[in-house]
Amino acid sequence: MSKPHSLQMRELRLIQLYSNWEFSMTPTQFYAKWGVSYEQIALICFRSDSTVRSWFRTNRNRRYPTHNDLRHLALMDFLLEHFEEIPEHLRRLLCLSNSQ
Repeated sequence: MSKPHSLQMRELRLIQLYSNWEFSMTPTQFYAKWGVSYEQIALICFRSDSTVRSWFRTNRNRRYPTHNDLRHLALMDFLLEHFEEIPEHLRRLLCLSNSQ
């Protein structure tokens, strides 16, 4: 077993930046921009179809996405916008090299 990397100033700064990152997109914004189905949003956010449908309700049974759901949608939006710009070696690291 290898010894864990010790955190240096660079890593501590990155952790701080990440923890304050305002990277989010609402389901409504994503749906309007990409014309996806609720089922596709559920797949992106690792949620059930019924959970995603509840995000779009306007009555008292409405539920709200978590911060993680908003981050998943923002990341997917980023990938959809910039996939071709990502260098091949980074795509491999992201396990996206076989996707087109």
